[in-house]
Amino acid sequence: MRIQALFRCVTFFVVLLVSTYSLAEVVWIDVRTSLEHQIDSIDGDIRIGHSEIVPEVEKLFPDKDIAIRLYCLSGGRAATAEQALKQAGYTDVENIGGISDARKYRHLEE
Repeated sequence: MRIQALFRCVTFFVVLLVSTYSLAEVVWIDVRTSLEHQIDSIDGDIRIGHSEIVPEVEKLFPDKDIAIRLYCLSGGRAATAEQALKQAGYTDVENIGGISDARKYRHLEE
């Protein structure tokens, strides 16, 4: 009986650890202006303007295989940033669209 309880406990913590690790691997970047970010933002997301995206991401995330998700107001600047990061060698970059799309994608409330 004690072995089963211990096994369940260990299994629970392993699943929790793997889930947390998986969530932590995605980097969310808001490529809007700092003023737009001050008016409306998603807690915990990084703000890097689309025109500075490559040097800033290279400083913060040198691993070119890290999962990066980008958004702006409507998706246009995020598309520019996505292309720039892919040209810089980043392999897992996706334009999610606008900030409302980012919220929907992540099941966050506005």
